[in-house]
Amino acid sequence: MTAKKERDNNAVFETMPIPRALFTMAVPTIIGQLVVLVYSLADTFYMGRTNNPLMVAGASLILPVYNICISIAGLAGTGGGTLISRLLGAGKQEQAGKVSAFSFWLSLGAALFFSVFTWIFMEPLLVLLGASGDTCGYARQYAFCVIVLGAVPTVMAVAMSNLLRSVSCARQAGFGVSMGGIINIFLDPLFMFVLFPRGMETAAAGIATMLSNVIVCMYYLAVIFRMRRTTVLNFSLAAGMPEAASIRSIFAVGIPACIATLLFDLAYVVIDKLATGYGDIPLAAVGIVLKAERLPLNVGIGLCQGMMPIAAYNYASGNLGRMKQVVSLSRLVGLVIAAVSILLYEGFATQILRFFINDPQTIAIGANFLRVRCLATPFMFMSFHLVNLFQAVGKGDRALFLAVVRWAVFNIPMLFLFNAVLGMYGIVCTQMAADICTVAVSFYVYHRFKVSVGAVRKT
Repeated sequence: MTAKKERDNNAVFETMPIPRALFTMAVPTIIGQLVVLVYSLADTFYMGRTNNPLMVAGASLILPVYNICISIAGLAGTGGGTLISRLLGAGKQEQAGKVSAFSFWLSLGAALFFSVFTWIFMEPLLVLLGASGDTCGYARQYAFCVIVLGAVPTVMAVAMSNLLRSVSCARQAGFGVSMGGIINIFLDPLFMFVLFPRGMETAAAGIATMLSNVIVCMYYLAVIFRMRRTTVLNFSLAAGMPEAASIRSIFAVGIPACIATLLFDLAYVVIDKLATGYGDIPLAAVGIVLKAERLPLNVGIGLCQGMMPIAAYNYASGNLGRMKQVVSLSRLVGLVIAAVSILLYEGFATQILRFFINDPQTIAIGANFLRVRCLATPFMFMSFHLVNLFQAVGKGDRALFLAVVRWAVFNIPMLFLFNAVLGMYGIVCTQMAADICTVAVSFYVYHRFKVSVGAVRKT
């Protein structure tokens, strides 16, 4: 890697004003996340054009499994990516290159395992998700396409985008995500309403999603191969394996990141399972709401992903003042976005539901659900913002603790409790109650972390 190119890459981390640095890293990522949201909504939107709630419900059942597939990328993408940023901050470029190659092959192996596992255990998995006789066929079609065939390109694409952000290449990472989303938006109607016969719309949407991820994966492979001489990113293990401490660090952050997403998806599985007890129409409404609420959350995720490499680099280099500034600014921006989103959802819930489906009963139920669920948005953002901060600085144990508290201690038990007491609306109300409790615990843990960092700095 040339000295000039290294200085250019590090300027975002070291010398660029904080607002501009966060803007440079976060905006491409936010755009990419918004496009991801659009193309994840595209499947629901186009299936909604069939006015078949069973098809929407079947595809919605697979959403948690697809998210679990993406979570696997966190093992290498988050664990390896944040470590690369910290190693660069500590001036250990050679070790960062070894971590890059190890993370690449780790993500490939994990994706292959998940693909085969889903294929073998497809039927019991659908039963676990709560698929009924009416929705099982649609769910199976979608799962085979986006998980069994699509796990490898999906996981690899997400992991490589994280690795690119770790060396301040947020623009290339964001472009790949955006490109895949746009391709999928165009492939969905082509496959669903032109190339495939009626009744196969779910499989067609799944194939469109899988192919778009293949294209993105190929793009990232080409970008990293071209940049191998100007960044530490590479695919080759010829230079040797990373140090044992680096491998432990990858898993120390990557496994908690993966578990956090798994717990998140387990909560969604519980929501779907409980919602099936109220019939297929409420299940379809919940599926749409869980996707519609993602707009501010995806923006928040993009914001956090832009914040993480800057925080990681400056934490490792000892510039704690700069780290705290980027953390505070990203938190403020995220909360403003959450507040605006609540106003929009409360005012236009019916129109948002009508965008996805024309069934009046589904619209009426879903609009009420959305108005309740959106109130949790600022608390949800604060919860994952603090988790991402701990991942950035290599404190995977704290990130895992907060994830377990959020989902296993508060959210999932509250789902069963609120469902028993309040019925269907109890399921919808749970998120806000659980995240208020989580934020309180998170700030306590964060305060302890700041005190410990301050003490180390003084010594």
